[in-house]
Amino acid sequence: MFTGLVKEVGTVRRLLRRGREGTLEVACREVLEGARRGDSIAVDGACLTVEEILPGGFQAFLSGETLSTTTLGALKPGDGVNLEPALTPSDPLGGHMVQGHVEGVGEVVALVREGEGWRLEVALPQDLVPYVVPKGSIAISGVSLTVAGLQGRTVRVAVVPATLKHTTLGGYRAGRKVNVETDLVGRYIVHTVRRLLPGGGGLDLSDLEERGF
Repeated sequence: MFTGLVKEVGTVRRLLRRGREGTLEVACREVLEGARRGDSIAVDGACLTVEEILPGGFQAFLSGETLSTTTLGALKPGDGVNLEPALTPSDPLGGHMVQGHVEGVGEVVALVREGEGWRLEVALPQDLVPYVVPKGSIAISGVSLTVAGLQGRTVRVAVVPATLKHTTLGGYRAGRKVNVETDLVGRYIVHTVRRLLPGGGGLDLSDLEERGF
């Protein structure tokens, strides 16, 4: 489990592909403090398991599922990646509960200045739209952000200067692919309600009357 508060920006050393799977090596410093083999580290929002601690970095296995549902397969040596170690019971929960289970890949529409901060707009896969709630949370490339608005399938979030400075978001341009994870609580609620309702089609007045409301 993670919070979406990036601890440092690491640098990709290499990505080795082996058929449908692969291995990723990342150079970093801060997330290695106390790290051991088997620990989880979120890389651009995707939860990876540390296979080896290397001098000034770590190596992680990439499953076929990870390569097919995230942006990690397109990484190149020298690319920056947002890193966050797994949450511990004593850590402050400053962002929101993030699983590191990327649900889909979005595309940056725009990053524009608004006052002292910036506005980031990302086009989401259509199947993720029902899970996005205005003023709720969303993780983009592993960064916990608050949803400012949703129009069609484009989500709008406000990005403060500190977030731009300490993550990779400041370098985003239109067309950039990003990992997306919607809010855990909203996702479970929508999924549960859809399973309980006949046909998963939603509620109307007759449904509420039948249920005693």
